[in-house]
Amino acid sequence: MDHYTHHIQDFVGKSKGGRLNCLYSMKNTHLSHPEDSILTGDLSVLDWFLTNGEVSAKIDGAPAIVWGKNPATGKFFVGTKSVFNKKLIKINEAHSDIDRNHSGNVANILHHCFDCLPRIDWIAQGDFIGFGGDDTFRPNTITYIFDEVITQDIIIAPHTVYVAEHDLRDAVASPLVLCPKSTDRCLFVKPDCWQVDEDFDEIVAFARQMSTLCEFITDKQSRQVQQQLNSVIRAGLVIDELTLDALAFANQIDVNLLYLWSLVKSIKDDMLFLMRNNGPEAYINDKQCQGEGYVKSNEFGMFKLVNREVFSHANFNSGLMSTRGVA
Repeated sequence: MDHYTHHIQDFVGKSKGGRLNCLYSMKNTHLSHPEDSILTGDLSVLDWFLTNGEVSAKIDGAPAIVWGKNPATGKFFVGTKSVFNKKLIKINEAHSDIDRNHSGNVANILHHCFDCLPRIDWIAQGDFIGFGGDDTFRPNTITYIFDEVITQDIIIAPHTVYVAEHDLRDAVASPLVLCPKSTDRCLFVKPDCWQVDEDFDEIVAFARQMSTLCEFITDKQSRQVQQQLNSVIRAGLVIDELTLDALAFANQIDVNLLYLWSLVKSIKDDMLFLMRNNGPEAYINDKQCQGEGYVKSNEFGMFKLVNREVFSHANFNSGLMSTRGVA
């Protein structure tokens, strides 16, 4: 057993089958919607739909907190996702580092995290939910209501572990499977998740057949189309056949590709509808919801299951969005 695995096991242990608490490594990149990945011709998401894997609830916290042992110095650190920056790296190994690198609410949160998070010999990431002393928290777009008042100083929703041998810029991410042990000062929140049984074989097979009729686009074109689709969602408009036709015409791309995008999105929405979790109650504008969504990971990738018309629309139009993961 290597040094890194030994310390992860000390912190979170093993599952009953002896499986370690992290699976399916990937570079530290932004999570994608399944339907967006199809635009460039990557059909692996169709296998992803049909393959079992680890499912975790996405907690709508802010900012993202990264902490653990800095492989470059061997010292404990805390930070936001700016610890992974290629140039302006903001790693905080002391309170004075936090004062130099950050300001305002983010600095205040990091000072508390530096004092309250457990010292570990590996690297973890989670989302900040709030300070203890209440049962209701709105860290970003979603309001969470717990069963009782939280007595710990801080609340973190952990979701990712990292391997970085020499430098955080080369960190490789894996989903966190088991919830770390809470302490007297830090409550870790990681709801259990499960999916109601459903057979997606037939509809995925249809999507695969449909893909043979499509002309796929480049990464650059895909980014442009995704931005336009997000603009439609932000405006609260329906992404129907007329919208897809107009987007295809404006970008001079194959309309069948956008029809495929819509089909894959509908498969994602059906899967999301079948997901369940035992986390705190979640609300958007006083209307109860499932939460932000879920992340499913298997050998074909790691994608998020999010209702874009509900959560993404609210998040795009939330004044809090600009603080999420802010350095």
